Amino acid sequence: MDYLIICGTNRKNSKSKKISQFYQGLLEKKGIASQLIDLAGLPDDYIASALYENAGKNASFQPFRDQMKVARKMVFVVAEYNGSFPGVLKAFIDGMEYPGTFKNKKAALIGLSSGVQGGGLALSHLTDILNYCGTHVLAQKPKLSHIEKNFVKGQFTNPFYVQLLEEQIDEFIDF
Repeated sequence: MDYLIICGTNRKNSKSKKISQFYQGLLEKKGIASQLIDLAGLPDDYIASALYENAGKNASFQPFRDQMKVARKMVFVVAEYNGSFPGVLKAFIDGMEYPGTFKNKKAALIGLSSGVQGGGLALSHLTDILNYCGTHVLAQKPKLSHIEKNFVKGQFTNPFYVQLLEEQIDEFIDF
């Protein structure tokens, strides 16, 4: 499996998940198969049972580790939470095998927010972490602001946002 989309929140029925699914559809139109990890599906106890000395020991978390390890390219759809990205995403990253999960792989990032910045701070923080882990991050990072009015019922109301995502996909394919 080459492409893996990570919905960067565990919030149920999140905009991040719907945008992840939309992005997956755009990839399919380009003939690219992908899988989607929704952090809402993480085991409730993974922070206590799958990290640090328990790495690799939680049977419910292990499929996530396996998917991440074999992915060649990762797309992170990241909502801004309190000026950064969701803590569940950081804990998810911490649960991965280091450095093998991320080293010399490629990532694309998409930010979204209710406010005007489109998750810019969240993407900056996540870029720093992924770079530390050895991941090459695509420079083009769409920042989707005012997401509640620009993404309604699974569709973008702002065609410019679709254009940004399509341009990112074209760049990511060649990355």
